Amino acid sequence: MLRFSINITDHGRRTDSFLRNLLPTAPPSYLHQLLKREAVTVNGAPVSPERPLRLSDIVDIKESARTKSFLNDDRDGPDFLYEDERIIIFNKRPMLSVHRSAEHGGVNLVEQGMEAVALRGVAVKLYPVNRLDRGTSGCVIMARSSAHAGQYGRLFQDGLVEKRYLAVVSGRADKTGVIDLPLDDKESRSEYRTLFSGGGVSILAVTPFTGRSHQIRRHLAAIGSPVMGDLRYGGKRLPGCEGHALHSCAIAFPDPVSGGKLQIMAPLREALAACLGRILGPDMPAFLDSLNEL
Repeated sequence: MLRFSINITDHGRRTDSFLRNLLPTAPPSYLHQLLKREAVTVNGAPVSPERPLRLSDIVDIKESARTKSFLNDDRDGPDFLYEDERIIIFNKRPMLSVHRSAEHGGVNLVEQGMEAVALRGVAVKLYPVNRLDRGTSGCVIMARSSAHAGQYGRLFQDGLVEKRYLAVVSGRADKTGVIDLPLDDKESRSEYRTLFSGGGVSILAVTPFTGRSHQIRRHLAAIGSPVMGDLRYGGKRLPGCEGHALHSCAIAFPDPVSGGKLQIMAPLREALAACLGRILGPDMPAFLDSLNEL
């Protein structure tokens, strides 16, 4: 039996996401069969693909030569949160561009994703549906065709995509707040709720209702609570935390084909998890549980 204990950087992810990252070169059909045959259990019980994992859950996988051949302990590749025949959702790490640009050449999430899928013997071209700033981590949707990119892109245009961000900001923020501040001469609205305040910082859950450039970063700076690490908009450095202390932690939208609602949570990336651990101390496990309610 292969046994794994869920840590902070896997807390909240779906079981099928955990398997995909653990067995990156396995065909999707093989992962489906592992779950269908109950060769995967969580805390001793059979599990569904969408079941969210929690800190200290125990995942057991029936050991076989084939499963072990797919096993990857490196976990340095792209973080797969969800995958079907139309889209892939990644958990982008900070300081990684979504796509190649003149300003930031070299490694990017689009190429990383295509290379990872190609290791399964499947060629794919990926089209970003949404984008995150280079310094921001979290949910990025990519489509497997330009047609699907347009289909899912319309969900954003029509305001049908719910987004939640975690932000570590300077100072003590109000318990809740609404920021109605036009950006680039366009209506812009963000709402936030304070999850923690102490030690000169606050941790906020932020919901943007519009999608302007750098919206959350600019809005929070405008109310005197700049995002830590965001030097462009007045944020202070957060020791040990690369990029901005801003993470797209959850996304939800209606499936344009089935009509059902897809909800995805992106676990904290390593550096931000470590920073939050230093801020929250022994309250970190309870804080992680609260994220499931976002």
